[in-house]
Formats: sequence, C-alpha cells, structure tokens
Amino acid sequence: MPQPTPRDTAPPASRWLAKLGPGLITGAADDDPSGIATYSQAGAQFGLQMLWTVILTLPLMVGIQAISARIGRVSGAGLATNMRRHLPRPLLYAIVSLLLIANTINIAADIAAMGQAVSLLADGASHWYAATAGLLSLLLQVLLPYHRYVNLLKWLTLALFAYVVTAVSLQLPWLQVLQAAIWPTLSWQPAYITTVVAVFGTTISPYLFFWQASQEVEDLRADPHAHALKHAAEQAAPQLQRIKIDTVVGMGFSNLVALCIMLTTAATLGAHGITEITSSAQAAQALRPIAGECAFALFSLGIVGTGLLAVPVLAGSAAYAMAGAMHWRGSLELQYGSARKFYGIIGGATLIGTALCFSSIDPIRALYWSAVVNGVISVPIMVVLMLLARRPAVMGTLVISRRLTVLGWLCTAVMALAVAAMLLTMVL
Repeated sequence: MPQPTPRDTAPPASRWLAKLGPGLITGAADDDPSGIATYSQAGAQFGLQMLWTVILTLPLMVGIQAISARIGRVSGAGLATNMRRHLPRPLLYAIVSLLLIANTINIAADIAAMGQAVSLLADGASHWYAATAGLLSLLLQVLLPYHRYVNLLKWLTLALFAYVVTAVSLQLPWLQVLQAAIWPTLSWQPAYITTVVAVFGTTISPYLFFWQASQEVEDLRADPHAHALKHAAEQAAPQLQRIKIDTVVGMGFSNLVALCIMLTTAATLGAHGITEITSSAQAAQALRPIAGECAFALFSLGIVGTGLLAVPVLAGSAAYAMAGAMHWRGSLELQYGSARKFYGIIGGATLIGTALCFSSIDPIRALYWSAVVNGVISVPIMVVLMLLARRPAVMGTLVISRRLTVLGWLCTAVMALAVAAMLLTMVL
C-alpha cells in the first residue's frame, strides 16, 4: 500500500493552496505595469463601459491557459520544444524571435514604470530606481533555484490586492457596475475599438502561454515521483484537476484586479475629467489629489510589486522559448554554469530592457509596438497550440476535450478579430 505524501497529510487549506502555482503566477503577471496603464486608460476614458471586456476575456483566458498548461504537463516539454518537434523551423524561429523582441520592450516599459512609481513615493531619479529594480530581478532569477524562486513569486501576487482594496474603499454605484459588466455599451468610435483591442491584447498575451507551460514542466522535474502524463495515465486525473483549479483561480484573480483598476480610475480620474493616461505611474499620480494619499500609495506600491513579478515572467518566458527552439538546456532549477545560454537570454532581455530606460526611446511608444507584435503573433501561436493539443503524438490519449477545444478556438477567433480591428484602426 503506497505511503501518503506530505501533501496528502496536510490540512485541507494547505492542500488547496498547494494546488496553486503556475496558473496563479501567470495570472498575476498579466497585471503588469503596462497592463495597469491599459486598464487605467480604459477606465479613465470610458468609465464603466469597458467592464464587459474583463468579463468576456475570463473564460477565454482560462481556456487557452489551461490548454498551454496541459501541453506542458502531458507532454513533459514546453511549448517551444513541442513546436520544434512539429513545426517548420522558419516559422518556429520567426515566432520565438518576435516573442523575444516584444518581451524585451515590455520589460523596458515595466521597469520604467516601476522606477517612476518609486520616485513618486521617495526622492530620487526614476532611472536609477528602474535600474535597481531590473538588476534585483535579474539576480533573483540567477541566484535562486526554481523551487525557492517560485515561492517568492507567489508572495508577490499579494501586491495585486492593493487594487482590490483601493476599489473597495471607494463609494461606487454597484448596481451600475453590475449592469455595465453584464450588458455592454458598444461603440464604433475608433478610440473605443482601439481600447477594446488593447485590453484584449494585454489580457491574452503569448508570453503567458510559454510561461505557464514551462512552469508545469519545472514542477514535473521538481517531483521525483511525477512523470509526463501521457506516460503515467494513473497521475492524470488529479493533475488535470489541479491545473483546472490553478488556472481558474489565477485567471479569475487577474481579471478581478483588472476590473478593480478600471473601477478605481473610472470613479476617480474619469469622473473628474482626466481621460488621458499614458502610464501606470501617471494614473497613480493623478489619483493622489482625488482619492487621497492612501489610495495613491496603494496604487503606486502595486505597480512596484507587479513589476517585480512580471519582469521575471517576461524574461523567463523568452528564455524558455529560445531554449526550447534551439534545443538548449533551460531551467530555473539549474545553476548558471549548467545553462549559460538560457540564463544569457534572461540576462540579455533584462539588461537591454533596463538600458532602454536610459535612452531617448519613449517606453510608452515602444510598448504600443510591442502590443502590436504580441497581437500579431498571438493568433498563429494559438492556432499552433490548438493543433498540438489535439495531436496524439503530443498528448497521447489525453488530447483536450471537445468543450476545451471549442473554448480554445473561440479564444483564437476573438483574438483574430481583435488583431484585424487593430490593423484596421492603424490604416484608417
């Protein structure tokens, strides 16, 4: 008779918390400083009219992220490794290269926002605060093994509660909020369409697919009793259930935070005629005279906390993608000497992103173009994900269900429409 594992004998609350990991961290990283700026702009410019986008994207996020996680856990390999095995090399290299460029630009924007947020709370130049944040993030990734680092990332997700607390502390018309969330007010104005596309593109991002799949592989390697599920069918039921819970909680938390940011900026900035927000730090600064010092401080601290969470995810997902595509050794559990190319990508992306904060390049403008790149490459990546998840050569007998297939293709179609709308607004 098998002996119970420590997880089996833990209290129910501990066992439930143990189910949270890759999905929770992925969802929290989605609310990075650049995402905060997008949600702030949506709330400030359109008030409650954008709340429906957060409700719509929730099941779509859950579906596509669950598929990404399943591919990692079932096949025992990350997305890029599976793509290398089943895709033409030119397509693989194009996807991974664009992901690396977009992630590096996003890192620059997030680090710049962190520096600006700290400079709002303390005296000093924002560039140097940004450099400190970038170097701290890099050192933690290189020096801490995965099993310790992932626990640190879990604690950093608590920073997002700052936005929940800020929203709850305001006097909001909750009946109007509920109505706006479930009954959209649509518009064909170019600014409205562009903002919808920006919210979709910020919420459903390619780097999140690569990260969650890779973290499932990391968890698999960290457990000596675990095996790729296509070779260990007896482990499938509890692991797939864990992935479901982890993903639903992580994406639900992510969208709750996005909703709270929209509510906060709609009830404060938008209600006082402040409708142009170009950065998360500007949103925090504009909040100060309207909502008070406490809301301002919470909003600013949240930017720093989410930046410290998101930068490693951006750099790490790029490194996992490159390592998988090039067949390098790649794992946060490995020491630097055993995976130099992998850590070289992490270091290069983080340092280049930090250096861009000292250049004349406008990080917000750069972020716009990274969003364009992310939006464009997300659709072919999602098509590839769906094809991989239905292939017995990848998934064995654990190909995704018909319901998850429908949800995944629906998410792909919505993103394709969003990209088409984005490109149309750029031309017109």
